[in-house]
Amino acid sequence: MAVRKASYYSMKVPQRPGSGAQLLAALKAAKVSLLAFTGFPASGGAQVDFIPQDIAKFTKAARKAKMKLSARKTVFLAQGADKVGALTAILNRLAKAKINLVSLQAVSAGSGRFGAMFWVKAKDVARASRVLKAR
Repeated sequence: MAVRKASYYSMKVPQRPGSGAQLLAALKAAKVSLLAFTGFPASGGAQVDFIPQDIAKFTKAARKAKMKLSARKTVFLAQGADKVGALTAILNRLAKAKINLVSLQAVSAGSGRFGAMFWVKAKDVARASRVLKAR
C-alpha cells in the first residue's frame, strides 16, 4: 500500500443542483485532471474539496473561473490492494502515534484496488507524514 501527501483546496458553494457540475465543467474545459473531488453540506451551503494532479494548472483554471478557493492545505492519499482490513495498518499507526483523523473516505476502485483520502489536523501533518512514511 502506498500513502502520499497531496495538496487540496476547498471552497463554499450554494447547495443547489448543478453547482458542482458547473465547477467541474470549468476544470474540464481547462483540461485539469483531479486526483479526487468531494463535497458535503456545510453551514447552509456546501463545501467542495479539489485534489488536483497539477497545482499550477488547477489554480490558473480556478482563477479564470473566478473560484474563491481556500489556501492550499494537505490531504493524505492511500492506494493499494483491496482486501479485508486494507486501511487497518494506516489507522493503527496513526492511533498508536495519538493522531486523530478529521475525516476519511475510502472506496473500492475495482480490479482488486482501493483508494482513500484522509485528513488530520494541520498541526499533525508533519508527524503523520513521518509515521506513515508519506512523501
